[in-house]
Amino acid sequence: MATSSFCVAVEQGLLLSRRLYYGKGEPPSPVPPMSKSPDGYLPTSVTAYAEVYDPSAVDNPDVASYQPYIHGRCDPPALIPLQMMDVRMEAFCWLDTAFVTLAGVWRLHCVKSSRHCDCRVAVPMGEQGLLLGVEVSVAERSYCSQLIAKGEMEGITDTEAAKARDGWFLKFQTFVFRIPEVEGGSTLSIKVNWSQKLEYREHQYCLSIPFSFPPYVNPRTKQKNEMVILSVSSGTSAGILFGHSSHPLKEVHRDAGKVDFAYKGDNSAWSTEDFTFSFSVSSADMCCGLLLQAPPPMDVDQREMFCLYLCPGNNQRRTVFRREVIFIVDISGSMQGDLVINTKIALLECLAKLGQGDSFNVIAFNDNAHLLSSSMRPATKDEISSASEWINETFMPSGGTNILLPVELALKLVAETTDSIPSIILITDGSVDNERQICCKIKDQTRQDKSICPRVSTLAIGAYCNHYFLQMLAQIGRGHFDAATDAESILHRLPKLFDRATSIILAGISVDALQALDSVEMHPFLLPDLSSDHPLIALGRYSGKFPEFAEVTGTVADGSVHSLDLKVGRAEDVPMDKILAWTQIDSLTAHAWADDDIDAQHKVAQMSIQSGVPSEFTGMILLETNSTKQPKSKLNALKKLSSSRKPMELNGQKIVFLGILGKGFGDLIATANNIPPGTEEKQYDATQLLVKAASAYYSKFLDRFCCMCFLRTCSRVNDQCAILASQFCAALACCECIDCCFDLCDCLSSCLGS
Repeated sequence: MATSSFCVAVEQGLLLSRRLYYGKGEPPSPVPPMSKSPDGYLPTSVTAYAEVYDPSAVDNPDVASYQPYIHGRCDPPALIPLQMMDVRMEAFCWLDTAFVTLAGVWRLHCVKSSRHCDCRVAVPMGEQGLLLGVEVSVAERSYCSQLIAKGEMEGITDTEAAKARDGWFLKFQTFVFRIPEVEGGSTLSIKVNWSQKLEYREHQYCLSIPFSFPPYVNPRTKQKNEMVILSVSSGTSAGILFGHSSHPLKEVHRDAGKVDFAYKGDNSAWSTEDFTFSFSVSSADMCCGLLLQAPPPMDVDQREMFCLYLCPGNNQRRTVFRREVIFIVDISGSMQGDLVINTKIALLECLAKLGQGDSFNVIAFNDNAHLLSSSMRPATKDEISSASEWINETFMPSGGTNILLPVELALKLVAETTDSIPSIILITDGSVDNERQICCKIKDQTRQDKSICPRVSTLAIGAYCNHYFLQMLAQIGRGHFDAATDAESILHRLPKLFDRATSIILAGISVDALQALDSVEMHPFLLPDLSSDHPLIALGRYSGKFPEFAEVTGTVADGSVHSLDLKVGRAEDVPMDKILAWTQIDSLTAHAWADDDIDAQHKVAQMSIQSGVPSEFTGMILLETNSTKQPKSKLNALKKLSSSRKPMELNGQKIVFLGILGKGFGDLIATANNIPPGTEEKQYDATQLLVKAASAYYSKFLDRFCCMCFLRTCSRVNDQCAILASQFCAALACCECIDCCFDLCDCLSSCLGS
């Protein structure tokens, strides 16, 4: 279900919720204003919905009332937001990572007690959110998430998993999953765990968690329990300076390098804004440190873990390297509409940041490469103005995708550079079949024996490009990788990537202590440069003994060598294994793809299952942990009311298959067909659209008039109106028959094919 379909389903659900009656003297259910934005009904925090196919099932489970009968079904189903009774959120921040747990209680307040329906739970996550676990308790059942390897998915074929649609990603890092067969009036207790990254802005770490609840999830009761617990750890003894908070936090505990906060919300209403918090670690100049931690007892890899961090500090006088940047921009046929418009806006914003002494070039590519200039251009006002005109004329999406050609041209343009560190920024929304060849080309160009090596950074747009190819390209090129999920996020992501890639203050970083160890596995395997607006963090495992004192060396903008004392310490009470697993699985997956290594894929799957961090080679399921047998009569009733979907099982236990939560290895077919990202929504033909529209208006009409009133009204209309209405109904009936014929043909075809 795409975002537009989801919002329409929620809008229809809110209209159906007007049928709810809360008893004599009680005010009716509030009707929220219709949103003018197409994304107005997207979830802004963890939200549960009732999935309603049969509108006649909508009623207050506590107070039965007369409701006018509605003929037909909602297809796709309407989504009625459930009332939230309680919510508690806990967040733990360490370095640039936050682990969030949100637990809430919802009630299926809109379905008769004698009926049941599936429920959908939407989980919006923050920056680079990654779902780690789900726990659900409803009536006499409970579910707990579990990761299983692809090879262990017995009885779950790819086709069955795709048809189940028990879990999928919605817009803005939002994951939606299904809870089957919930009886009306039941209470759902849901706990969701995820991890996300903290943004670094103006020398502060910034945490943003979706925590805004619309008014239509407020329960009828006045008692509302809202709690937020926040723990921030710097990982060192350095002090933590409080910045900004969206909610009135109260400091409850402080230690060296660690602070705990708490917030208890007002009982009158739920939070109406996202939870944001910022803090900084006191440091006036560049600093670095290395934290060590022993592996967990049950860890298969018993090597020690380490975390290396370098902070740029807030010294505004530090000089950055001269910027020499080449933008390689995809203008294939799929980059149409807002994609190319926002890319142009973000690109011009980046060019405006260049100063005196900097240089630039732009290469647009589809089947061919289109160069702004055959040489690097100085970043003067006239040159940038000329480039702006060229960009507006050239950025006309058409043709296919050829990434190798512009990459080769960019490498030739910076081949003669001797007095700066050139940056190449690749922006694409597609996949190509020679991606490994492109990685080899960059690897040859960035050999260690070269004095000046170009840095390669990449921006992935949408889900059709190969994120692991672009991530590997950035690692080989000692650059940075980022992803824009949609057209809107390009406006923020591209300037952010540009700032990080071109504001270098320390290059060619090396750590002498790593060379003295017996073995080292570090991620990323090549250290990128330290920029003035973002810290550098690397994690890994080692065998051997770290010296008590070590040194970090690198080159600064004037060409001299700069050294920093590396403080080695132990990390206590921090989940370094979880953070390392996230980074390690992501990096090893890119290596497994680049080398086409089956053994590496098995290793990643094993690490994923052990650590509970999803990967490309594992799937997440909700396993029913305790189910009591219900009376036979009730089981029969549920079977009649349930949909035609057959419950999936694993080793005899019922499961809900949430799917593989990875980013994917791209889609060559979608790229070849120039399909824009975000157009996965099913395309209906004209007949289906007519029937769907007519059904929607008919349902709204019947929701306002009871059957007897409708019959009395029909008896008083004139003959011409009656004839017109009869012809219109006949046309709709004909369309519905055609729709049934299509379904019957598909059914017969599948039967004959099997």
